[in-house]
Amino acid sequence: MPISKGEVTMPSEQKIIVIPDGKICDYIDGKFRNDTPEEYVRQTIEKRLVNEHKYLPEQIRIEYTLQVGSNKPRADIVIWEKGADQTQGTIKLIIECKKETVDARNAKDGIAQLKSYMSVCPNCEWGMWTNSVQKYVFRKAVDAAGNITFMEYNDIPSADGNLDEVNRPSRTSLKNAYDDNLLFVFKTCHNHIYVNDGMQKQPAFFELLKVIFCKIEDERNIPNPLEFYTTSEERSNPDGQLTVQKRIGKIFQRVKKRHGKIFDANDEIKLSPRSLAYIVSELQRYSLLNTKIDIKGKAYEEIVGANLRGDRGEFFTPRNVMKMVVEMINPRIDERVLDSSCGTGGFLVMAMTHVIDQLEQ
Repeated sequence: MPISKGEVTMPSEQKIIVIPDGKICDYIDGKFRNDTPEEYVRQTIEKRLVNEHKYLPEQIRIEYTLQVGSNKPRADIVIWEKGADQTQGTIKLIIECKKETVDARNAKDGIAQLKSYMSVCPNCEWGMWTNSVQKYVFRKAVDAAGNITFMEYNDIPSADGNLDEVNRPSRTSLKNAYDDNLLFVFKTCHNHIYVNDGMQKQPAFFELLKVIFCKIEDERNIPNPLEFYTTSEERSNPDGQLTVQKRIGKIFQRVKKRHGKIFDANDEIKLSPRSLAYIVSELQRYSLLNTKIDIKGKAYEEIVGANLRGDRGEFFTPRNVMKMVVEMINPRIDERVLDSSCGTGGFLVMAMTHVIDQLEQ
């Protein structure tokens, strides 16, 4: 098309954001924040709030200033009901994120801090405290005399407020993991076993692996209802924890029959009932069958690598390198792939994914 006199053609504008060294771009508000261990925890939680719990970014504020007596601390993450006026009095949920070295019992930065924030927000019903090793969820209740109590729960409710799914998920409510969230959960579970059951890291990993096998076996057990779950009440008392242990033990019996070359007939899950209930509560919301292969692979390799490779000088090929090599080789539908030193099978999974993409096209 000819250009008339006076017309000027301009290329379409693209906005390029350059993130300074030592900074990250916040997932919710887009602000640059210092790249710290505490910030890694917060960004992981932010992604989970949006992608899994389906909260809208406009419902969430980061580093929101509260009035606590004469002090004005900043809560890491606060959430309101959709469309609510965003004031301290209408906050629904508060989340505090700490680096791994901060203990939940710490008087200043532990769960006591979270409870104090919840107490000064009249409508705040839910709170969560996490440092990637420990995670605590509380629901606040106020009696007629104004006394406040906190009950521990498995997880915070999703945006739709459905509490039944918090306690016992259905097949239709299982969520696929996103980005680093499955790795975050695996690390939390593994560290919980290591700290609370007195196991070394490698035995702790194998106990976690048994529970993961149980989770997958339960998802496969269609059309029967899911049995891999613990309610908040079960998790919070010894009798309930024993009930969970018995329930998961039955699933593990099926696992041993299906995977006789992996587990001996007399193998048992050696976790304490308390730890097992905790691990189940962390894993029960996810679909390990339907979560993308590369997300599962990254989480698995990270947790395996932290336990099994370091002392032997073994290292996994980075996943971006795997992807590049497979794209260069470009395996076809009718070809076979050999990886004679496959380790956890990363190259094979990447090649399989590459061919599946061809089939879908």
